[in-house]
Amino acid sequence: MPDPIEPSQPPPPPPSPEPGPSATSQSTGLPSNVAAAIACIPLIGGIIFYILEKRDGFVRFYAMQSIIFGCAWLLFNIVSTIVHAVFGAIPGIGGVLVFFWAIVAALVHIGFLVIWIIAMVKAFTGVRWDIPYVGPIARKQVEGSAG
Repeated sequence: MPDPIEPSQPPPPPPSPEPGPSATSQSTGLPSNVAAAIACIPLIGGIIFYILEKRDGFVRFYAMQSIIFGCAWLLFNIVSTIVHAVFGAIPGIGGVLVFFWAIVAALVHIGFLVIWIIAMVKAFTGVRWDIPYVGPIARKQVEGSAG
């Protein structure tokens, strides 16, 4: 009969995480897919995660893509405000032009929102997805800063 005071064998160490979307982001401590999805928040999320994450290329790609996408969205808002003001200053037909511009601007904003949601879902599922026109630019920026 073994002595009950004797220490038993220590438990085996936990298995190391496999590389992939469920792996932990090295700088933030969040899983890579969660960090990338949060980094998709236009401009702010991208800037924060691009500064914090130094090693995980997946998170850095989505952060840079978010920065570029957020700048494009902000630029559209600035241009839209200027166009709205110019159309509103036209006597006679200004009201009609403002109305039609508001419809165009709303459709563009819906497009931006849909692209943002798709990017967040793709990031959360661990898929590297390039936003059209923005993704290749972000990839070049991230690959250029890695070396």
